[in-house]
Amino acid sequence: MTTAALAAIRPEPFKVACSSCNLRELCLPVGVSNEQLERLDQLVSQRRPVNRGDSLFRAGDAFTSLYAVRAGFFKTCVASEDGREQVTGFQMAGEVLGLDGIGTERHTCDAVALEDSQVCVIPFQQLEELTRELTDLQRQFHKIMSREIVRDHGVMLLLGSMRAEERLAAFLLNLTQRLRARGFSASSLVLRMTREEIGSYLGLKLETVSRAFSKFQDDGVLEVKQRQITILDSARLQELVGAAC
Repeated sequence: MTTAALAAIRPEPFKVACSSCNLRELCLPVGVSNEQLERLDQLVSQRRPVNRGDSLFRAGDAFTSLYAVRAGFFKTCVASEDGREQVTGFQMAGEVLGLDGIGTERHTCDAVALEDSQVCVIPFQQLEELTRELTDLQRQFHKIMSREIVRDHGVMLLLGSMRAEERLAAFLLNLTQRLRARGFSASSLVLRMTREEIGSYLGLKLETVSRAFSKFQDDGVLEVKQRQITILDSARLQELVGAAC
């Protein structure tokens, strides 16, 4: 293998500090002191590029690190009993991947890049040692795990009690809220995932997702141009979600 090829797959050391990263309040909720951030800077010593369609990790891989998404978009998925892919989540910049591996020390899902992406590599053993020393940092890490649990509960609500249109409305509202927290538009977005992947996540068939998008467009709720979505009536989406809760 050539030197250039090796360089392309080797995690790249970097000097961007957590303390100066504009995503730090998303990866680590507010409250970590400057001193603790400096310690964390020393821990996060690598960033890793992941090309579109490539896996960051796969189910069964040994768990060694957490990954903070610095740029790009990922999906997590598992294989169902009949071999089909079941999407379990979508992660964007400022969110953390790899928490699934903490309990068994093996990853339980695949993490696949939906576009060219980049992650910060956080070795878990060293993170544990640091959180034992810094109780405030430990508290923030627990908040991250709690946030993931709350998100999982939200998905259970989607799958257990909502009709197709309500599920899609909740999905779009959640997506725009997360994007808005990162400084993007609250009404216009480009879907990084396919409609089939949305259907897998929401427990809907591809045809059902397509019909729901078409109905929203016919009703003047959305403007849909392939993967470009413009929300024209967010109040109507809110009504749909509120009626289902």
